[in-house]
Amino acid sequence: MTREATYGASVQGFAERWLPELERTADGGDGAGDFVCSPVGMWLALASVAAGARGETADELGELLGVAGDRAARAVTDGARALAGTDALGVATRVWSRVPVFREYEEALPDIGFGPMDAAAADAWVREATDGMIERLPVVITPDTLLLLVNALVLRARWEDPFEGAGTSDAAFTDAAGVGHQVPTMRRPVGAGDAWLVDEVRSDAAGGADATGTATRAAARVVEMRGAARGDGAAPVRVRFVLGEPGAGPAAVLPLAWAPRARRSAIDAEQVTMALPRLSLRTRTDATDQLTALGVRRSMSDEADFSGMSPERLAISQVVQEAVVRIAELGVEAAAVTAVPMAPGGAYRPRRTERIAFDRPFGLVVLDGAEEAPLFAAWQAGCPAGT
Repeated sequence: MTREATYGASVQGFAERWLPELERTADGGDGAGDFVCSPVGMWLALASVAAGARGETADELGELLGVAGDRAARAVTDGARALAGTDALGVATRVWSRVPVFREYEEALPDIGFGPMDAAAADAWVREATDGMIERLPVVITPDTLLLLVNALVLRARWEDPFEGAGTSDAAFTDAAGVGHQVPTMRRPVGAGDAWLVDEVRSDAAGGADATGTATRAAARVVEMRGAARGDGAAPVRVRFVLGEPGAGPAAVLPLAWAPRARRSAIDAEQVTMALPRLSLRTRTDATDQLTALGVRRSMSDEADFSGMSPERLAISQVVQEAVVRIAELGVEAAAVTAVPMAPGGAYRPRRTERIAFDRPFGLVVLDGAEEAPLFAAWQAGCPAGT
């Protein structure tokens, strides 16, 4: 398995474990809450920290992330450099510290910048790294913050085939609570090969099993839109909108965006059109308790071992991510900042036409140019806020 494949598989695996925790905690869970997150951003930040973990601390982070120690350092570097091949995407990671950092740790992560703790400089770096889409750190630096690692992603891409602005008009959207709204909705035809079905297991009570108790299967609809290539050889981003079965939540629906081709089937229609609400989502997620539920406990305790990072005893005190995504007629914008402060050891004839209307809760996933890593994932459950 190549390093890139290892990196992509690791991010997908992490996302499939993290998304249920996001669903559970978003406005009470059950798919009732909107959110946007960056699986890639969270993975890169945690894997950068895991590069300095040793012993059982490395084991628990490796179990969640797929890598730890020296393998994490290589995967972070390879992954960030692979992402650089995705058009209109910027990725950066930075460390600020009050304690010594081993030269070996810095050399193992050559694309990460290191410097002394400076809250104002960190906020300025966040603004610059996200083109102003995120104004400041999503955490507060306290006297106990001995080291702070921050990852930032920013995406500003125009559609290869944009929506016509004249085609946007109000249409119905039914939110997760069953309440109807009229929201600005964009419309366009979908090209051949840009929409498909993906098998999914029903998890709702009405369709969860047949008379024998065997889980039944349904088909989610996926529509892909690509960013416009700028001719410099970089691969455009791919944004996949996923409409699951009624009642299906984000943890079940969002991973269908990267389901393998073997699970895809063609839509039985001569034409496919889509109707998509304009949307703008912003979420600040404190993932500390979510990660604890996923087995990351020692890393936040007095028993944490980050002795490959610094001679000082360190423990993760918090993991927070702020992410934003905007979808409009001309393109997509998204940004995410993931911060990991560390404290002292201890913490979719007439002709058959398939109209895919995203008029109820749906998901979207932005994939890198290699179609592997979920850069951003979002769940629209409530009334969409137009941009």
